Amino acid sequence: MPRKWQRLLTTAAALTALTTSLSACTATVQAPPEQTSSQAGPHSAMQQTAKRLFQVSAVHEATGMTLLEGPTFGPDGGLYLVDVMAPAGGPKVIKLDVASGAVETVYTDDVSAFTSAQFSPHDGRLYLTDFVGGTVQSITDSGKDHRTFFQGTLDGVAMNPDDIAFDQEGNLYVTDAAGSQDPYWKPTGRLVRIDKDTAEGNVLAGNMPAPNGIAFNPAYDGLWVSHNTGNRIDYLRLSADGYRVQTAHPAVHVSAGVGQVDSLAVDAAGNTYVGMHNRAVVLVYRPDGELAATIAVPREDDVSSATNVALKPGTTEGYMTVSGKGGGFVYGFTALADGVRQSNGG
Repeated sequence: MPRKWQRLLTTAAALTALTTSLSACTATVQAPPEQTSSQAGPHSAMQQTAKRLFQVSAVHEATGMTLLEGPTFGPDGGLYLVDVMAPAGGPKVIKLDVASGAVETVYTDDVSAFTSAQFSPHDGRLYLTDFVGGTVQSITDSGKDHRTFFQGTLDGVAMNPDDIAFDQEGNLYVTDAAGSQDPYWKPTGRLVRIDKDTAEGNVLAGNMPAPNGIAFNPAYDGLWVSHNTGNRIDYLRLSADGYRVQTAHPAVHVSAGVGQVDSLAVDAAGNTYVGMHNRAVVLVYRPDGELAATIAVPREDDVSSATNVALKPGTTEGYMTVSGKGGGFVYGFTALADGVRQSNGG
């Protein structure tokens, strides 16, 4: 995560001290998404305009902003989200009914700042990364039975866990976005594996420029990792047991201007959807690194970031988390291929 973490870390005291909760957010239902796209030729990037569907959160007085992240579809068909900047007692884990627009608070507490959400294929629980607290937590899909799954240090260093990808057995691969406030030439971020049964972590890679988004390819034999301050996406192959990185290389260099790459998702065809901070757009890359599509938010909507993506499993229904001074929103678009597990959260 980029400079937004400067605001988050400086308002951590407010997140802890505030005891009054905000009024419940209401969804603003608009017309169904009517995506438009054009393509000049077989090797030209598709241009698509996303459409605002629902307002999910308002700017919080206590923290001065809202930031939606971690969209993931649950077993009940609801779209689960986190609001990174929700204050103590505010709606930190939210469920959106994408058919009706109804918004429901699933979970809240007084101290956490969740940056991602992902359902585990191992136990079906919703796992949450707490960037400020350095923990990975889990709850049921109804927000019950809260547990702290991982906490502490790795190699003597506390984590800033950002996004999660699960392998097929349910082990966690987590980006440690340490150094997200530092220049890219001072890389201190890490890629971490956490065992599903023991919750023991080991560092797979270090000296990374604020790793953020993470997702396996459809075959689960490759891992995509986006670097927030490096504005690039790496491709990694792991050992058979998942405990080591066998090969890794920069796969995509993103021309982001003032923006920074954020979270990512992968569809059934292996296309990678990359959210952006400080730029309200999602970029889609083919497995060979070619830019396949640009999915933009209309300029007149006056929002600043489109940080994350979820594709409804088995469909091309795409949803973006978009935030700005007017609040936090969910936008709709048409994906290039069907959604799969790696198309959600993280």
